[in-house]
Amino acid sequence: MSARPLAAAIVAAASSLFAQTAPAKAKPDPVVVAEVAVRNDAAFARRETIEVGIKDIPGLAKPADMEKVHVALANTGTEILSQGMDTNGDYDDDTLVFQADLPAKATVRFRLTLGEVKTYGKEDFRVYGRFVRERFDDFAWENDKVAFRMYGEALETWEREPLTSSSVDAWVKKTPKLTVNDWYLIDDYHKDHGEGGDFYPAGKSRGCGGSALLADGKLYASKNFRKSRVLSRGPIRLLFELTYEAWDVAGVKVRETKRVTLDAGSHFSRFDSRYATESGAPLPETFLWAAGTKKEKGADVRVDPALGLVRAWEKLNRYAEDGFMGCAVVADPKAIASTPELDGNVLLALRGPASYYAGTGWDRGGEFKGMADFDAYVDAFTRRLASPLSVEVLKR
Repeated sequence: MSARPLAAAIVAAASSLFAQTAPAKAKPDPVVVAEVAVRNDAAFARRETIEVGIKDIPGLAKPADMEKVHVALANTGTEILSQGMDTNGDYDDDTLVFQADLPAKATVRFRLTLGEVKTYGKEDFRVYGRFVRERFDDFAWENDKVAFRMYGEALETWEREPLTSSSVDAWVKKTPKLTVNDWYLIDDYHKDHGEGGDFYPAGKSRGCGGSALLADGKLYASKNFRKSRVLSRGPIRLLFELTYEAWDVAGVKVRETKRVTLDAGSHFSRFDSRYATESGAPLPETFLWAAGTKKEKGADVRVDPALGLVRAWEKLNRYAEDGFMGCAVVADPKAIASTPELDGNVLLALRGPASYYAGTGWDRGGEFKGMADFDAYVDAFTRRLASPLSVEVLKR
């Protein structure tokens, strides 16, 4: 071998050895931008979804920085899953959410840092929702506990079984898996193949959490929704909107935009309706917001205005013997004007604008053995709503 190739080989070997032995470049320490103190004043422990607005987080130069915000327990440094959300539809994240366990009468601190852009795996997602064109324009949503759907425009004119209804249809689950896509794909979800299914006949009723306006003692419900959009798709919180074309409410043409929020681990979705008259005039003060659950023959119905809830517990036997399901609708007791029964529904009539929650429990889902267990869950949910968390951003 000549001297020149030998020298080249020595240099190549040295370079390879250096590459193997050179220390890896250390990643810069994440920049701490704030601490968040969350106070639970209630006498019970709880798991909650915590919200922090982007305007309250110092050091974020632009909305895109929200993708780089990481959340960790301040006392241990353990990172927990967090999510940036767009809540106003401008395609920029403006709110940070994360979930945490909070002991009774205690404050827990969380550290927010700026680091690498967060990435999520499929296993991180515990909420999901989408427009289902292939099933007559359904909008379906779910988490690891429950699933629901509402009906779109195409179902109104389906030649075989047309249905005009702004009801909320409830599906029951016995798996934490996200199943909506699989159930629509197989298209046999009226039978239980080991994961649950659609056994709850909502029809033209309010179903489980459907809304309407109440005027002169009459219930005025919209037709099926016309448009949908997902503002935040998870993995912790799903947020979407449905819009409805104007309909007549006691002689007034009214439009609605319905916003629905579902968190991982919760049996309850939150509903917020924005109503507007076609003329631009304010909604008449005599109109009440109404939401409720259908009252099936033989169902056990509970009405408790002091706690702000109505609940129905009924047998699911439309297609087979599929156990019992509970539906509860919950609102702030201060907003309740009355609890009427109209058009086959038991309702909360609310002085609007007012938010409400609707959720289900199934005695074959593994969490509730019967109605008493579901009632205990609902009661605990009302206590949580009555004792909101205190969230304080402590700037560095």
